[in-house]
Parts: sequence; C-alpha cells; structure tokens
Amino acid sequence: MLEIKDSVAVITGGASGIGLDLARYWLENDGKVVIGDVAEEALEKAVRELSGEVATVVCNVTQEEDCARLADTAIEKFGQINLVAPFAGIIKDGMMVSPDRETGKVEKKMSLGEFQIVIDINLTGVFLTVRECAERMINNNCKGLICLISSTGAQGTAGQINYSSTKAAMSVMPKVITAEFFRRGLANKIRCVAVAPGYVGTPMVKNMPPKILDKVVGQVPIGRLIEPAEVAAFVGDLYR
Repeated sequence: MLEIKDSVAVITGGASGIGLDLARYWLENDGKVVIGDVAEEALEKAVRELSGEVATVVCNVTQEEDCARLADTAIEKFGQINLVAPFAGIIKDGMMVSPDRETGKVEKKMSLGEFQIVIDINLTGVFLTVRECAERMINNNCKGLICLISSTGAQGTAGQINYSSTKAAMSVMPKVITAEFFRRGLANKIRCVAVAPGYVGTPMVKNMPPKILDKVVGQVPIGRLIEPAEVAAFVGDLYR
C-alpha cells in the first residue's frame, strides 16, 4: 500500500484542468508536487492558488531536454518520484477531408500540421515524460504509479482523427509498459494504468462551441460533465 503523504507527484499540464486539480488534491493530502507546463504565467498563477511543497518547471513536453529537466527537478528538490501524471494535452478538431455539399469535391482537409501537433503533445509528450520519469524512478529505487489519461475519444470520434488516435494509444500503453516492467522485475515497484473519465469540465472542453458542448453533455449518462476534482480523487484512490 502507498500513502500520498510525502509522496512526490510529477504532473504535466499541471497549470490548469485535471492536472491543476490533481496537484491541489495531492498537496491537500500532504504530498509534494512538481508541476510542468508550457505556459509560464499559468504556472505562476497556479503556485499562487496552491498551498504546500510545490516546484514548477516551464516544460514543453515535446522536447526531450525539457522532460529530462522536469524529472531531474523532482529528484533534486524532493529526492524521489512516486506518481507520474502526463496530463498535458490539446485538441485541434477538424475533418480529415471535407467535401463541398454541392460539388462533392474536397474543398478542405486537415493539414499535416494540425495532425502532427496533437500527436506531438498528446502522444510523444506522454512517451517522453514517462520515459524520463521512469528512468529516475528505477535509478532511485522509487515505488509508485504511472497514470495516463485516455478518454471516450479513444473509441473514435468524427473530426478527431488526431486526438482519438492519441487517446487510443493511451489505452494500450499501460499494457506494454507493465509487460516490460514484469520482464525486468519492476512490476512490484511501479504500476502503470490509464483512466478514461469521459468528458471532463476542463477549460478546453468548456470552450467548445455551445451547440457542440450541449450535444456532448447530452451523451453523458449522468447528464453533466465530470469535474476535474473527481478525476483527481480517483487517481488518488488508484495510487493507494
């Protein structure tokens, strides 16, 4: 059994949304937090909102050196890493191809840039964060949990071929990582899971066009968006 008290959480995308609520939950339960986010002003604002032992790193998760610096900060500042929560992510929705209703000819298509940036942040960024933190967890004999965020988007949603592809990858990564840890005798020290909470009321989701958001909420069985704090508490339960 693991206790949050004095445990160190490394959270990307930690200046807003689920990441910020997880940081707040961790600190409220006497844990320690290292927050990584690309937005420096948002990081500064987050620190003002939080209370406890917290360190921040301006981190672009698509850059190896940034992810390495994030993991190093946790070890240098607090001596260990016990929770890895690579929650940085974006959406950039659009149809892969959009034929004109009158001519039937394609008039617009998703650009490579629109596809690639989501893959870079949501998938490559997760890989780099997990790899760098896992290396330091192993080298420093840390016990803990790697927790990824999948979503209902993993089931495939029209207009989200980029986002859905990354979330589908998140759903299978724990199986691969756990299998590798078992082979190296590490599975008793480091677990890996993915949570798929569905539509969460993060700023990213709430900023969707009202008509689309209403349609989204209409598909949720409980009739509302999941609160970020609820996801944070669930991750805490998984850790324990």
